[in-house]
Amino acid sequence: MAICSEILERNPYDQAVWYLKCQALTAQAWIDDTEMEEEGVAEVLLDQNAMAEAPRPGTSLSRPLASAAGAPSMSVRPMTGSGRPVTGYARPGTGSRPGTGSNDVGRAMQGNRPGTSRPVTSGGRFVRLGTASMLSEPGGPFINIERLDLKKYAQRPALAKILCDYIIYQLHNPRKALELASLATVAADYKDWWWKARLGKCYYQLGLLRDAEKQFQSVLRDNDMVVAVLELCKVYIKLDQPNTALDVYRGYSQRHPGDLHSLLGIARIYDQLNDMTQCVAIYKQVLSYDSSNVEAISCLASNFFYTDQPGAPGLSCPKPYE
Repeated sequence: MAICSEILERNPYDQAVWYLKCQALTAQAWIDDTEMEEEGVAEVLLDQNAMAEAPRPGTSLSRPLASAAGAPSMSVRPMTGSGRPVTGYARPGTGSRPGTGSNDVGRAMQGNRPGTSRPVTSGGRFVRLGTASMLSEPGGPFINIERLDLKKYAQRPALAKILCDYIIYQLHNPRKALELASLATVAADYKDWWWKARLGKCYYQLGLLRDAEKQFQSVLRDNDMVVAVLELCKVYIKLDQPNTALDVYRGYSQRHPGDLHSLLGIARIYDQLNDMTQCVAIYKQVLSYDSSNVEAISCLASNFFYTDQPGAPGLSCPKPYE
């Protein structure tokens, strides 16, 4: 990046160098946003996406099954701070996912360090990340997004795509990214799945979950890819529709047998619903494709430990060397 900066100081209109530096800055701040993120106080207090106030057990993440067949006893299995059974693998958004009770709201208001830290919100976290990235550039941000003519960039797909990712991951400004993606989608005559995926990502970050759902469904109609499936299921989990997410995962798994991302997604939802019979079966299926999958091994080992099965078949320790 230092070399690119020197070249741009001599020739600010060098598009190739501008593209290279923009891509390098984006890669530096890139995160895997297919995973669920932790929820903050704003998501707890202002969430209006609940489908039902009193859902049946097993149909909502806020009301898992009380005592499923084969599940460890709740008196033996330890619980997280939000009341969920501890699994063998720490996953974002599940270990401390707040519910809707007053105690959960109180914990969210306190933050990570009660009495010493302000409550965290997902949007605020993105804003602070964007501010930090701006300060890391000497003399201000690399691109002043407010002064760019987005209509002009929308007509140049290569530059527009790297600029869109830069706005999302480096500047953390989903509103501007949404504006650019909307203009580029129109310029592409609504036929480019990449722009639809970025529209869905921006809608998700802005909390417009139903709009994000439509965009990811459109992506899957154009291009059957696992990233769109993962992000669409994130929307359904955020909407507290685990059964709908399971249907999407199963459909992709049937079309692409052996895909570990969809199988792990199914197992995670069953785990959150406390349906340990289905969860264990899926994790065993994951191990049949990838015998070194850490998440499947740890979750199965945790389940067998709390069900008093330390010598469960398939997870026994290898014989020591003689």
